[in-house]
Amino acid sequence: MKAPRLLRHYLLRWTLGMLLILWLAVVAQAWTTAFREARKFSDGQMVAVARLWLVASPIGESRPLPQAGADLEHEFLQDVAVLAWEGGRLVSDTHGLADKLDLAALPAVGFFSVELNAPHLPTAWRAFSVQTGEGAEQRRVLVLIDRRQRFELGTDIAMHVAEPALLVLPVVLLLLGWGVRRGLRPLDSLSREVAALDGFAGERLSTERRFREFASTVTAINALVDSLQARAQREREFASDVAHELRTPLAALTLQARAAQHDPSPQRLEQLEQESLRAGRILQQLLDLARAQRNQGAEDGVPVALGELATRLVASHAPAALESWQEISLQQPDEPVVVTVQPMLLELALRNLIENALRHTPPGTQVLVEVWRDAASVGVSVSDDGRRPTAARVRPAESGGLGLGLRLVQRIAEQLGARLDTDGAQAPMTTRFALRWPRA
Repeated sequence: MKAPRLLRHYLLRWTLGMLLILWLAVVAQAWTTAFREARKFSDGQMVAVARLWLVASPIGESRPLPQAGADLEHEFLQDVAVLAWEGGRLVSDTHGLADKLDLAALPAVGFFSVELNAPHLPTAWRAFSVQTGEGAEQRRVLVLIDRRQRFELGTDIAMHVAEPALLVLPVVLLLLGWGVRRGLRPLDSLSREVAALDGFAGERLSTERRFREFASTVTAINALVDSLQARAQREREFASDVAHELRTPLAALTLQARAAQHDPSPQRLEQLEQESLRAGRILQQLLDLARAQRNQGAEDGVPVALGELATRLVASHAPAALESWQEISLQQPDEPVVVTVQPMLLELALRNLIENALRHTPPGTQVLVEVWRDAASVGVSVSDDGRRPTAARVRPAESGGLGLGLRLVQRIAEQLGARLDTDGAQAPMTTRFALRWPRA
């Protein structure tokens, strides 16, 4: 079985993932911004140089570039080539590019790119051309800048912008991990309290919490604990009833067996048989309940017609009622009454009610199985006129199996979503047990 993951790792991964996406978006934006600004910076520099040369007067002959020194070095220094014409005459060519350019193919005004194929010179250039005046007064200035240097400038700016993000990211990761770990401490504390909680001993979690987000969780856990305690109490009561039910027939079996050893008369053997059958019926009820509960998860609720089920069970119990001089009948409406339940559980509950009515009432008793529908509910009931005490007033040891049967039906009713009513008998009936479902 795969081990469960830690919540802190799950939260940390999601938070770091979102942070990484945000960080990459910031770096990408900074990178593109740096290159865009570098291009604007270079273009502006070329325009500034061109304007300076246009207004410079007089335009002298070209002079060789001075030796590079400390006063001329700068991290943003870009090599700029300038060509100037006065009245159509070349008066300045700082890098000796005039004979390598096809001036007729170049725009007279504006930005453009130029490709050169000359040794010891850059290949790709960004150019800006401007001119003023006419005839002998015409001036033209062509400014070129190495595109590789411009790219390097953009890279340098982008790295300077991205470096802080690169340096801050590990610090953010450490702080974020520490924050998630510390933020989950209350959850770890709650987990330890839940692990130490003894629900069957009546312990509950304290509802006083530092964070309101835990209120629903604590309430749900306490509700689960209450449910477990109620179920445990029902299990204890059921086990007590089973012990009472089995103690009487087993004790009687022991006594009858000892008596039969000394006086193996037919009466003794018949009593021994009756006690054995009684113990067998109790065990059969327990086996039926265990089988129904085992199949509960595998069997889905299906529509069941209460009248058809009641008809089948009444027919199967009619011979036993006839042998014991009892009368069993069925009453149901013309329209089918249908409930969505697990058929095996419903049949087990109704069969136990009918058997209890037949077994624990005297000869001449009338047993009525009724399927009914009213404005608020639907259901099925088993009534009799045998003046049998209700389940609330009878002890299992005194009832000869009645207590266990009703416990079994009560448990099944809970699983079926029904309510077991033990009153409401109408004359001439003295006892009535009903399974009731609320109408949708």
